[in-house]
Amino acid sequence: MAHIQDVSGPADLVGMSEPDLVELSADIRAFLVDRVSRTGGHLGPNLGVVELTIALHRVFRSPQDAILWDTGHQTYVHKILTGRAAEFDRLRQPGGLSGYPSRAESPHDIIENSHASTSLSYADGLAKAWQRAGESGHRHVVAVIGDGALTGGMAWEALNNIAGAPDRQVIIVVNDNERSYSPTIGGVASHLSTLRTTDGYERFLDWGKRILSGTPVLGRPAYGTLHGVKKGIKDIVAPQGMFEDLGLKYIGPVDGHSIIDMESALIRARNFNGPVIVHAITEKGRGYAPAEADEADRFHGVGVINPDTGEPVKGAGPTWTSVFGEKLVEIGSHRPDVVAITAAMLAPTGLTPFAQAYPDRVFDVGIAEQHAAASAAGMAYGGLHPVVALYATFLNRAFDQVLMDCALHRAGVTFVLDRAGVTGDDGASHNGVWDISMLSFIPGVRVAAPRDGQTLRTQLDQAVEVADGPTVVRYPKGALPADISAVDSHGGMDVLARLGLPQVLLVSVGAMANRCLAAADLLAATGTGVTVIDPGWILPVPSTLPSIAAEYDVVITVEDGSRAAGFGAATAAALSAAGVHQPQLSLGIDQRFLAQGRREQILDDAGLSGEGIAASSRALLASLRRTELPA
Repeated sequence: MAHIQDVSGPADLVGMSEPDLVELSADIRAFLVDRVSRTGGHLGPNLGVVELTIALHRVFRSPQDAILWDTGHQTYVHKILTGRAAEFDRLRQPGGLSGYPSRAESPHDIIENSHASTSLSYADGLAKAWQRAGESGHRHVVAVIGDGALTGGMAWEALNNIAGAPDRQVIIVVNDNERSYSPTIGGVASHLSTLRTTDGYERFLDWGKRILSGTPVLGRPAYGTLHGVKKGIKDIVAPQGMFEDLGLKYIGPVDGHSIIDMESALIRARNFNGPVIVHAITEKGRGYAPAEADEADRFHGVGVINPDTGEPVKGAGPTWTSVFGEKLVEIGSHRPDVVAITAAMLAPTGLTPFAQAYPDRVFDVGIAEQHAAASAAGMAYGGLHPVVALYATFLNRAFDQVLMDCALHRAGVTFVLDRAGVTGDDGASHNGVWDISMLSFIPGVRVAAPRDGQTLRTQLDQAVEVADGPTVVRYPKGALPADISAVDSHGGMDVLARLGLPQVLLVSVGAMANRCLAAADLLAATGTGVTVIDPGWILPVPSTLPSIAAEYDVVITVEDGSRAAGFGAATAAALSAAGVHQPQLSLGIDQRFLAQGRREQILDDAGLSGEGIAASSRALLASLRRTELPA
């Protein structure tokens, strides 16, 4: 019998018998449930690709053959088979194993793509490079695309190029589990469903007889020849015309949980000198009863859970996401023009309650953020007010559509950005630290950063009232802090604390309020006067901020986004334009990709703890006093 400890690399799989492989598959599933239940991570997708991944590593020679994963969260089995099982105790922990492919971890991880629909473009480019180098016959490019990634427009742009080169070998494995974060939708999904459910062989035996006898079948004319039978196989038994019409050889559907069937299909694809699609049918959550029984796909990504029941170990309190979801339902009750758009992430972005209350007012466009934004502009022109709920990091993909389709057309569209700022354990690609920087370049866009649940509710109300341009409401991942009451209002902005003389003005962005208040207490304790204000709506910079800033010795902005072109940079420009030249410091995230870790620790390491903010404030004041000393 084979177990995980018997596998230190893909070569160890080659000599295993079929019973060994079955035992290994079961061992891998038990291992995944045990380890992921302790750390959190993407459980369902990886339980579904166990046999598929084993077959890939038996047929191809990674890393000489490039196996590209899309989306990257389905690579846990790949990591186990490439010698990283011992590192799963620190999955998604600081300094530990990444939840996505990571070049720093292994040469078997070719691309670090946790954003979906990118693998085919990379495969196209790599295949072109190897063809130019004369390596096409010796090395293979395999792209595993699944969990709804084939709904992304970028994948189809790449398919167009791949299909245009019939002699360039690219193997595309479509991991068809009918789901991304939720049931995969759209015409592509419907076509795959047709392929998936066709009961070809038995029906073709009957239809072939009828065709040869001249009897029409399902309205199709009889062919009456052997060629007709072959045509019938193509059109009736495996209606894969969409792919073959593009110039792609189609193999499937294949049982993705049969290692033998998968190997046979992959060997055929490997030996075909041209682009091939292998259509594998898998079951997300396979082998774990709680995941198999879950229709809401709660096991796509999990926190720490009880491995026996699948239930969260800690009771979940209110989150930023849940408050947004509840508030949108309330808005929908008196605003029939408000509709919601999701890019295959209905539950993760909090839209499930709205979908349950108003099922005809939710539009899931698949993993297609660009289309979501441009479609929203069309809805706004048609009299609706769309609310587009995305993770902040995925707004990166739709920058041009927010700029040219929403802002240029003054479309009343509200973007709600979950997981804005530092996200943490999902690593570099999922941190939403670029949204403010990107949005700061867009004329007419208005951006809100709530500090707590009450301001989130208020700002969402305000956002959907705007009909002459795009609005954005951004908030972080995780548990909701206690509401923070304002002690005063100044220039239309909330004053959260006013302690002593007007020396330091701390301008807090959204969820940084508690950290700024902690810094204010530390400063006041040493006799430094400090005021903390929360603009609420941060872009454009409030017109009253320069005059308020002029009352203080120094101005410090504090944000959990990138300092490059962020809120601090916009504030500095606004102060300068108003002729206010107080010393100003922008605190935020340096221009770099962040390693995985806890949000709180990453912020602390960036100097954004209460102590760090207070220290930066004292240093700026000290530098000011030094410059004021006589020569």
